[in-house]
Amino acid sequence: MDLFAALESLIPAFQAGLDQAVSFPELEALRVDFLGRKGRLAQVMAHLPQTAPADRPRLGQSANEVKHRLTGLFEARKSALEAVMACAELARFDAGLPGRLPWRGSRHPCMLVMEEVCSVFSGLGYDIVSGREIELDYYNFEALNMPPDHPARDMQDTLYVAPGIVMRTHTSPMQVHAMLARRPPLAVIAPGKVYRRDSDLTHTPMFHQIEGLLVGANVSMADLRGTLTAFVRAVFGASTQVRFRPSFFPFTEPSAEVDISCFLCGGSGQEADGPCRVCKGTGWVEILGSGMVDPAVFTNVGYDPEVYTGFAFGMGIERIAMLKYGIGDLRMFFENDVRFLSQFA
Repeated sequence: MDLFAALESLIPAFQAGLDQAVSFPELEALRVDFLGRKGRLAQVMAHLPQTAPADRPRLGQSANEVKHRLTGLFEARKSALEAVMACAELARFDAGLPGRLPWRGSRHPCMLVMEEVCSVFSGLGYDIVSGREIELDYYNFEALNMPPDHPARDMQDTLYVAPGIVMRTHTSPMQVHAMLARRPPLAVIAPGKVYRRDSDLTHTPMFHQIEGLLVGANVSMADLRGTLTAFVRAVFGASTQVRFRPSFFPFTEPSAEVDISCFLCGGSGQEADGPCRVCKGTGWVEILGSGMVDPAVFTNVGYDPEVYTGFAFGMGIERIAMLKYGIGDLRMFFENDVRFLSQFA
């Protein structure tokens, strides 16, 4: 068997096959037939041990040249076929058809509400501050008038990273950091993630808060009420009523829970079929806590409580979003269900 002639004969045979191939599957089948591990080129070279030793180097060189030539022919035919396919696709293209818009995501409802709240307070002259989510126990509790044995800590069962280091339970530590870094007057809000060991319909281990702080001379409870009333009506509507109820927070005194008139029943407490399911017939819905800054907190940051007064407030963003959008289960915010999130586009 003349192996040199057999090798040379592969080129015209391969070229003839390429000329007849009109699809990529046919082209690939032809490549495997000639250049595959068990293809025609491999079958010819299987006879190499039977040739004279002196002819083997030249035969190997000839085989490499034929393989290179076959590969070049294959690539050229493949490129030509791709060009033909592209022209065919272009010929079928109708420029008059409407385009296909890519899928677009939407802002998360919590982020929408956080940005809206920040915008309202920025308009009132508040600076936005942010800080670390892993906090020293001192800034998270002690500087805010909650020493290690204070029972108020039980309301904020938290996640400890190491002794004396916690995942912050509120963004209130930013009030301490802001007061340590600045002198009065100051007005700041601190949005961000916070962490507590809670998980049910209305609580999650991670959620978002915005804390607010205003300090100056002669700041009063009237200023607090006017500020929060302006905020509530900017977010929930000009007709929304506001109610303050006495409460307790360790870092404010006096303290107050803030309620708004129910958005569903308009404050009447009644729906067509009975008591309102949102406010449970009371006509009011709680949205945040507030109060005048405790003098002990001012002492901890080096402010003279005889000279300065101030107020603070804090709200859960998810809580505001639930009320604003009528959402019944807090966990829906974190399930990443596109059907739910796309409603806020």
